[in-house]
Amino acid sequence: MPNPLSTAAGCAGFGRELARFTPLDQLGTLTTRTVLPRAGAGAAGPRVVPVPAGVLNAVGGQNPGVEGFLRRELPWLAERGVRTVVSIGGHRLEDFAELAARLAGRDGVRGLELNLSAPGADRGAPFAANPAVSYDVVAAVKAVAPGLPVYAKLAPDTGTVTEVAAACVAAGADGLSMVNTARAMAIDLDARRPALAAGAGGLSGPALRPIAVHCVFQVHAAMRAGRMPAVPILAMGGVRTGRDALEFTLAGASGVAVGSELLRDPTAPLRILDELRAELTTRGFAAYTDAVGLAHRTTTTEDGRQ
Repeated sequence: MPNPLSTAAGCAGFGRELARFTPLDQLGTLTTRTVLPRAGAGAAGPRVVPVPAGVLNAVGGQNPGVEGFLRRELPWLAERGVRTVVSIGGHRLEDFAELAARLAGRDGVRGLELNLSAPGADRGAPFAANPAVSYDVVAAVKAVAPGLPVYAKLAPDTGTVTEVAAACVAAGADGLSMVNTARAMAIDLDARRPALAAGAGGLSGPALRPIAVHCVFQVHAAMRAGRMPAVPILAMGGVRTGRDALEFTLAGASGVAVGSELLRDPTAPLRILDELRAELTTRGFAAYTDAVGLAHRTTTTEDGRQ
């Protein structure tokens, strides 16, 4: 990657709309909307609503299916030299393995991001809520696509983020994407019912950032303590400025992804990258990597000095 800025799955779609505002080949990577085995229209509306300091969404499984993605979206991205990470999901372990097998070796695919937050049809709870199940999904994907970098995308609200992270890395995950949206709800006072047609949805935006920073800090601390092998963390959740990106970096992220900010400012990735570079220079960092995890190495003396 030429730089640490990426897009978070969902808000950039498959890049076509974003390309009008941001040169996609200048991004570190572009992570696509989640691709499923079969095409789907998604949830009924309303499925995106604003809330204080964020956005709620319940888009559902809107996607072109793997056939549509391979036929229409991936060639378009490959022709433009986009470093594409494909987000994949499913309701069964076999769905992830099927998709990984179809995408392995395809021109332009630089990696896979496993969306582990969907509930498994035969498991009940989201994959990301169970370390053993998450292990099985990652292992199945690595078995059919051993040469392709795989990032496991973790949920912030399962209470087991460090344990799930360790299980994913043990299964062969090359990195971790942290974090997905948090479950939340808003009520339409006039209609006297949930604002989203689906009821609850996923919270993204600045309201999510402190939770996401904590998750990244916890997992990076576990790596430093030797409780799991160290792998790169791609952080996301409310990144709007270079200061936000640096906060994630100090917590332990090796890269940062921009999500819902794209809905407000589609030029955000390169703007945030410039702001991040300025923040690093102002604070005397010679390279981005010098700042990764630095918050863990900061100690405070009894008189409060650092």
